[in-house]
Amino acid sequence: MNTKSLRFKITDAFYIAMMIIPIVFGIVLKVVTTPPSEGISITGALVYFSIPMPLQDFLITESQVNSAIAFIVILFFCLYITHGLSEKAELKRQHIAEFIVEKVAALVEENMGDYFKGFTPFIIAILALSGVSSLLTLFGLYPPTSDINIVGGWAVLVFILITYYKMKCGPLHYLKAFGDPVPFLAPLNIISEVATPLSMAFRHYGNVLSGSVISVLLGAALGGLSSMVLGWLPGFLADIPLFRIGIPAVLSVYFDIFSGCLQAFIFAMLTMLYVAGGFPLEEYMNRKAKKEKTRKCVTNK
Repeated sequence: MNTKSLRFKITDAFYIAMMIIPIVFGIVLKVVTTPPSEGISITGALVYFSIPMPLQDFLITESQVNSAIAFIVILFFCLYITHGLSEKAELKRQHIAEFIVEKVAALVEENMGDYFKGFTPFIIAILALSGVSSLLTLFGLYPPTSDINIVGGWAVLVFILITYYKMKCGPLHYLKAFGDPVPFLAPLNIISEVATPLSMAFRHYGNVLSGSVISVLLGAALGGLSSMVLGWLPGFLADIPLFRIGIPAVLSVYFDIFSGCLQAFIFAMLTMLYVAGGFPLEEYMNRKAKKEKTRKCVTNK
């Protein structure tokens, strides 16, 4: 593909624009719909409208809209960095794409083994969705990872995947595992099984939400400190938020960037460890070998 052609450049510009437009839309929607408030205001996701349903109204919230924004940004980012792929890797973006895939593939192989090599795209998707959702706070948008409904949905889907691999050797083997190492521990093992999605959801949600709350409180405290120190000055000088210049940005590096990316990494790591740890690989391969041996015997007869 000719990377210098006008068509190639127009396509690149379109992909970049489609990464920016959803964020701009989210910012405008945030400004238009957020009610005015005085002082410190810490609220959950705004409810834009509701759709009447038989049992309960279906709410369209800020979390859902911002999740859609994250999906769109990730989609067009992937289209952008994979646009113009070639065997010789002529573009720098191809090196970035290859680096991401290679590193995550190595992480999957290290933590899950050769059997789960196909999990690499899924783990990349978890890292991207969680990371981008948390990083939306850099644009003043409500992070979907601060909503337990969003993160809880992710945890339930991962839990279904974990259970699927635990049942690879059959439902009876899965139920029998609750009695290990001794049968009377079955109630505790059941509680532990239910606690898996809960711990994954609350760990991710709690850390991201606490970071947002602390950022707001520190910003308000720094504003009050500025008024206390400069309040004696005449005119507009007393209103200068001196301590809110630069310091919140430094704090944002930790709470918004480092902490958000760290929680994405932890969620992905827990997914890999729970899935691989719950899968009885050795027994599954033995059962598979026995079935294959039986099939060959029947075929020979």
